[in-house]
Amino acid sequence: MKSTILSRRDLDFLLYEWLDVEKLTTLDRFTEHSRETFDGVLDLCEQLATRYFAPHNKLSDANEPTFDGQAVTLIPDVKEAWDAFAAADLIAMGMDAEIGGAQLPATVAQAAFAWISAANVSTSGYLMLTIANANLLARFGSAEQIETFVKPMLAGRFSGTMALSETQAGSSLADITTRAEPQADGSYRLFGSKMWISGAEHELTENIVNLVLAKIPGGPAGTKGISLFIVPKFLADGTRNGVAISGLNHKMGQRGITNTVLNFDGAVGYLVGEPHRGIVYMFHMMNEARLGVGMGAVALGYTGYLKSLEYARERPQGRPLGVKDPSTPQVPIIEHADVKRMLLAQKAYVEGGLALALYCAKLVDTDDTAVLDILTPVAKSWPSQWCVEANSLAIQVHGGYGYTREYDVEQHYRDNRLNPIHEGTHGIQSLDLLGRKVTQNGGAGLAALGERIAATVSRATGAAPELAAQLDASWQRLVAVTGAMFASGDVEAAMANSAVYLEAFGHIVVAWIWLEQYLAAEGRTGDFYDGKRQAARYFFRYELPKTAPQLDLLESLDRTTLEMRDNWF
Repeated sequence: MKSTILSRRDLDFLLYEWLDVEKLTTLDRFTEHSRETFDGVLDLCEQLATRYFAPHNKLSDANEPTFDGQAVTLIPDVKEAWDAFAAADLIAMGMDAEIGGAQLPATVAQAAFAWISAANVSTSGYLMLTIANANLLARFGSAEQIETFVKPMLAGRFSGTMALSETQAGSSLADITTRAEPQADGSYRLFGSKMWISGAEHELTENIVNLVLAKIPGGPAGTKGISLFIVPKFLADGTRNGVAISGLNHKMGQRGITNTVLNFDGAVGYLVGEPHRGIVYMFHMMNEARLGVGMGAVALGYTGYLKSLEYARERPQGRPLGVKDPSTPQVPIIEHADVKRMLLAQKAYVEGGLALALYCAKLVDTDDTAVLDILTPVAKSWPSQWCVEANSLAIQVHGGYGYTREYDVEQHYRDNRLNPIHEGTHGIQSLDLLGRKVTQNGGAGLAALGERIAATVSRATGAAPELAAQLDASWQRLVAVTGAMFASGDVEAAMANSAVYLEAFGHIVVAWIWLEQYLAAEGRTGDFYDGKRQAARYFFRYELPKTAPQLDLLESLDRTTLEMRDNWF
């Protein structure tokens, strides 16, 4: 029986038939690996997802964490899943061998972890944050910090968080007020509070390693004065540190992971790296988390798609348009054109999103920084928008059953709706893309991405000439409009519509990703490959044309939103 968590067939196609991850084993870092080890990890994660994570997904949603003023209580299934994942040595699967990691390619590790996210995004959140925390400290922490905090995280004894936001600052980190007072012994004392901190209180692990942004008094103003600190729940001697939660936030989705208001009352903290470089260090974790959020959005969209596909094949209702006899048997709803449309849209969104996420992971493996930088806001935001739409369509396919709690798809929608906000909202990602990424280093990232797209277009001129021409025209138009927006000198008008720019940019990028998949399926027969080709055609017929009016709007430097006044609302 095929899994409704994720598609192993699609993962194999993307990893081995398209991205050719086996070639990564020729790189020094991955010489110890092979297709056999890659498959072993994928198999293991599928098994863990099926046995330990998926069974309590609805249970943890219905029985979210509680706080009695002293301790947080979770359902026991969460710890069982954590322990099973940790016992399999998977927390360290992508980490350096010298600190106990398996040194798997990020491409394979991301594909494997997608099983866990699709099965239970809340419980997987504890793991994702811990992995990203450990990766940051492994890169920027001291040898002592790695020994004291990273290795216990990799063993599953400690967990990790990232503590950035504050009530009065939100995403504007320049306005944080948490302060760190230096002490004679080289440590710091932290005072302040943080909001929306996931995983910052529980009893899954012996300790919780909070990575906290704070300002050292006397430092530069704004983000240039922010430093990064390790603030553990417990100190080395076992005493409770001065960090505690004052309450839990109650979210519409992803209810199984604690989301806290975190207070620091003279908490002991340890500086990571140099003072006033906290934002530089934290971006390492933030970018990893952004890619992780994008993949999590894909995973939720994908499992919703598979469940709606199964439902559509099993649910009889109605008859073909030409059949008038009510005594004839009803047909499965998958036979109806509009249901096919909704399923095809989901397939285009989730398989396109998965391919994009894995492509970005491979850029990590090959250290292709220029292209990765410009694609990161797209890889975070595009799945967070369109895989949520896939979840909405999954509900629609289920009809009246879709919005009942007896079926999984309503929870997947609620869980996924958080992702357009997580780790930098859609608007913030659009400002990053248009305001920074397309112009940095003289537009090197945009040019490098353009070269990749041009190469695909060239390869596709024989196999799919219409798709190739359509993609080329769309990309060239995007580049021309981008240049015109900046040449106008009206930066305010250009940035006012950055969200539209991100959406158009993302759709063109995913069209490219679909053309890549079309080419990878070329010459291959069977339902799977026919489905890939048809989904690519759908994206080019139904989705890519949406970018034309968006580019028209951008080129016009429309000021409608800028000219709107508060008292007109």
